[in-house]
Amino acid sequence: MLIPVFGMAQESSKNDGKQLNGVATIYAKRFQGLRTATGEVFKHTNLTAASNNFKINTWVKVTNLVNLKSVIVRINDRMHPRMAKMGRVVDLTQAAARLLGGFDGMVKVKVEEIAAILPSDD
Repeated sequence: MLIPVFGMAQESSKNDGKQLNGVATIYAKRFQGLRTATGEVFKHTNLTAASNNFKINTWVKVTNLVNLKSVIVRINDRMHPRMAKMGRVVDLTQAAARLLGGFDGMVKVKVEEIAAILPSDD
């Protein structure tokens, strides 16, 4: 399993999480300040993403298949269902997109589940 640490990852020997290839996009600027599916205020400076393919609060590693740069983000929102029909698998903040090398519009990516935040029993 991979453990996320400030946008980077520490490898261990096992990763049984879901992974898929598709297209990543960047959230539109108009979403800044709105609430995400988790109730958090959306900020382009956070390392978060929207996806309909992973559970909320799952950490995923997103790899740009053009330059092989990666970033670790937490899924905290959902995309419009129509996006899946267009091959989109994740919608990233501007900060996350910058760490992937920056891109305009869309980029082909691999997205790998690395950890889920489980609710506490408290």
